Amino acid sequence: MNALRNRLALATSIDSLRNRLALIFFGITLLAIAVLYLLVAPGLRSRLLNDQLASLANAARSDSGMIEKTIGTSASGTEVQSLVEQAGLSSGDRVTLLSVSVAEGRPQLIASADSNLSHVTSEDLRFEPAEQAAASGKPTTGTESAATGTIAEAALPLYDQGQLARVVVFSAPVSDVVRSSSIVRHEILVAGGLALLVALIGGYLVARALAQRLKRLERAVEAVAGGDFAHPIPIDSNDEIGQLAVAFNDMQRQLAQLDLARKQFIATASHELRTPVFSLGGFVELLEDEDLDAETRARFLDQVRGQVERLRKLSVDLLDLSKLDAGALELRPEQVDLGELTRSVSGEFELALAQHDAHLELHLAARAIETLCDPVRVAQIMRILLDNALTHNPPGTHIVVTAARENGRIYLAVRDDGVGIPEHALTRIFEPFFTADDAQGSGLGLAIASELAERMSGHLSVQSGPDTTTLTLELPA
Repeated sequence: MNALRNRLALATSIDSLRNRLALIFFGITLLAIAVLYLLVAPGLRSRLLNDQLASLANAARSDSGMIEKTIGTSASGTEVQSLVEQAGLSSGDRVTLLSVSVAEGRPQLIASADSNLSHVTSEDLRFEPAEQAAASGKPTTGTESAATGTIAEAALPLYDQGQLARVVVFSAPVSDVVRSSSIVRHEILVAGGLALLVALIGGYLVARALAQRLKRLERAVEAVAGGDFAHPIPIDSNDEIGQLAVAFNDMQRQLAQLDLARKQFIATASHELRTPVFSLGGFVELLEDEDLDAETRARFLDQVRGQVERLRKLSVDLLDLSKLDAGALELRPEQVDLGELTRSVSGEFELALAQHDAHLELHLAARAIETLCDPVRVAQIMRILLDNALTHNPPGTHIVVTAARENGRIYLAVRDDGVGIPEHALTRIFEPFFTADDAQGSGLGLAIASELAERMSGHLSVQSGPDTTTLTLELPA
């Protein structure tokens, strides 16, 4: 069991974002140092050697003229030696003049003058580039190893009447180049080691800081999952994690609002359903009394009918609201004459207007007000607005319904001269279950009407004063 726990702890440690980021920083730094050590340093040595060889080749071409003029003449060895020494002083390099003879079909080189020796000898150098130049007849450069270190050489063949007669070699030690490249590689290793250490420590600290911020997000997510919406994450930066924290706080705030709305919905719906159910239960018990007179029984039955109608309307409203919230309510738009629709729906309220001693006045445009909309849902909105005007105003209320087209929009307004809506309630009347007075009603009608208007790319607005209230449905023409 302990071994399994240790393996899980090791796997968790390796897979943690903190350690993985630290290892990534370490690996990137190691790769950069490896590139410097394996590519840059050797390349630097090659470039320095090539520059030295090119310099020797240029010196051989420019400072060998006087030596070449002595070929085929009666110049003495002392004069030739003097010219060789002058060429060495002029170029700053060692100059060696090699005579060419042919033996067994191969050119043989013999040192005849040297700028560094009073007695000519070639025992210290083999002059391999000179042999290649004698064989090919072309200038050749190269390096060879000597007792004093690596030597760079540039060999230039000299001709006498088209025949190879001499080979002059300009040479210089390049041990400092080799030593410099070695020093560079050593410094790269030392600096690389320090950089790796800094990358490991710095990467670990940066990764740990990032991991702590992500851990804070994880704890906040767990809190939200547990139903705690009261503790937003502090915003400590504007980077991607900071933006994620901002988005999380917005989500948390929206979830808190949804959770509050859900609780209010459940509490209000439970209350709205419980009241008529309890009332029905009480009336059923009363109606079981056989001694009830006919008048009282009829009155109780009227009360039962009212509560049943209230339950029916509440259940329909709840069903519509749930469909809207779930996005399951389908719209079937068609070309509709809004004036005719308004006249038809208003006719449905003749009995209710009579019972409420209210008067309804229609203001419709002379021309047809045609628009593309769902007539069933527009009629539902209008019924809600008319029912709202009757339910929340005293008897004798005057109601005016207006339908018009203006500025490329369709307007359907229901205005009443009732008691008006309190100012503090104006911003909440489209919330589910909210009612501005003590009148009976579920508080769902205007919420459903507003949502339906939005689904039809429209808008439902309210204006209210002390003695008048106007609810206006706006739809695209």
